[in-house]
Amino acid sequence: MPVLPVNTEYRPPRWQFNAHIQTIYPSVFRKVAVQYQRERVELDDTDFLDLDWSFAGPKPGKKLIIVTHGLEGDSTRHYVTGMIKKFNSAGYDGLGWNCRSCSGEMNRLPRFYHHGDVDDIRFVVEYAIKKHQYEEVVLVGFSMGGSMTLRLMGDKPEALPEQIKCGIAVSVPLDLFTSVYELYKPGRQFYMKRFINKLGKKIKLKATQHPGNDLLNHEGYEKIKNFEDFDNRYTARLYGFKDAHDFYNQAGAKPYLKNITRPTLIIQAQNDPFLSPECLDLGDAAENPHVYLQILHFGGHVGFMLPNSNETWVERRVLDFVNTDISKLK
Repeated sequence: MPVLPVNTEYRPPRWQFNAHIQTIYPSVFRKVAVQYQRERVELDDTDFLDLDWSFAGPKPGKKLIIVTHGLEGDSTRHYVTGMIKKFNSAGYDGLGWNCRSCSGEMNRLPRFYHHGDVDDIRFVVEYAIKKHQYEEVVLVGFSMGGSMTLRLMGDKPEALPEQIKCGIAVSVPLDLFTSVYELYKPGRQFYMKRFINKLGKKIKLKATQHPGNDLLNHEGYEKIKNFEDFDNRYTARLYGFKDAHDFYNQAGAKPYLKNITRPTLIIQAQNDPFLSPECLDLGDAAENPHVYLQILHFGGHVGFMLPNSNETWVERRVLDFVNTDISKLK
């Protein structure tokens, strides 16, 4: 069955007794170190991407995991380095790439990134395979990065490099429209305010980079209180959507799941404060034999920490899926 039985075995550490602690604690306090080698790649549109490599051996191997971070994250986030470290120990090279504006240096063009931006991740995958001649590639994305990963898997699946073995998306807002409004609810708005503040700093930098560009006008930014305000004023105009609602409808990953033709695992927590109920089903992809939905009772948003361990349940589950489950699905 594409929808796997709800996991009732996973339990977070006892002191992580609610979804907010399960979400916030690892985000703030969990540290996982990997040895990165940074490469800057120049793009045809005059912009650049910063790629962070972690090789399992003294030279590039044959297998690679590519991990995509979430909204306003980067390659140093604990969930990226944790996954790469887990796969390094299993003989995979790791690549944590940074979306435009997320590597510590502002990108050059007015644009940066969004949930449905599939072109940059496609470039990264194709570039990485060609550069080191990888024979097997695993794609993993978290939150917004999960949306990008699923979009890549389902958008022109016939064009996917044959080296891509599978895709995994974790804590992903499958239904972007309804997930946006989850963060309007009492007790959750502080997440949204944090994102709005971080994005505002980037808009201000962009306005300095590109003076006179009305798309990046920072004046009156303090009036923006939610994602809909931000996306109406900036995202829709920067990327050619009619408005915020048009962006949410077009950028979400859920409509693309039915097109996926490679083994794909989606991992969600029922108590994720970022996700709507619509993110806990596959919609019209429920009968796609290549897409598997794994739901847990607990985990929060990109949490899933294990008791008495610095690893997460997700890291162990993903490696097991790649090494064991896929052979059973074929």
